[in-house]
Amino acid sequence: MTDPTSGRAAPPGLPDLGELLVLVARGDRDAFEQVYERLSGPVYGLALRVVRDPAQAEEIAQEVLVELWRKASHYRPDKGGATAWALTMAHRRAIDRVRSAQAGRDREERAGAPGPDYDQVAEEAGTRLEHQQVRRCLRGLTPTQRESITLAYYGGYTYREVAELLGVGLAAVKTRMRDGLIRLRDCLGVRA
Repeated sequence: MTDPTSGRAAPPGLPDLGELLVLVARGDRDAFEQVYERLSGPVYGLALRVVRDPAQAEEIAQEVLVELWRKASHYRPDKGGATAWALTMAHRRAIDRVRSAQAGRDREERAGAPGPDYDQVAEEAGTRLEHQQVRRCLRGLTPTQRESITLAYYGGYTYREVAELLGVGLAAVKTRMRDGLIRLRDCLGVRA
């Protein structure tokens, strides 16, 4: 028998998870025991892949299974399979756990970090000015030169890949880039 809610075959003699969740929504503890047996492993495995800590993965799995018990009435078979519904809950909870831990580390880091020193502020200001000048100089290139250079230097493409992306010959791309780089050099005041 195929489980219409998950697309998988239900184990012989057992109701599908969707049917079990309907029973769980009515408070059927035996149905929840079957749901627990069938979903605890996959829920734990997914949580472990996300948080990479067995203790936290166990906590997440427990929280999700309790949530399945409490919110079984919210399950809608027409929206997707029961397994997918449970694993979505697990994934969201695991992601929330990772984000929360990262936010805590970020707060601690900001609280313990001394303010920027003068040299760092001056360096950042200089870098911003350089970036503004490069953007200004890029605007001075022809559209074809700017596109080729942007793909190569900011997109990480090779000359050959740029030529394929733009649908032009390799020699044309090399010429555009050479001419564009010469114009950038002159605009930025770089001496060779």
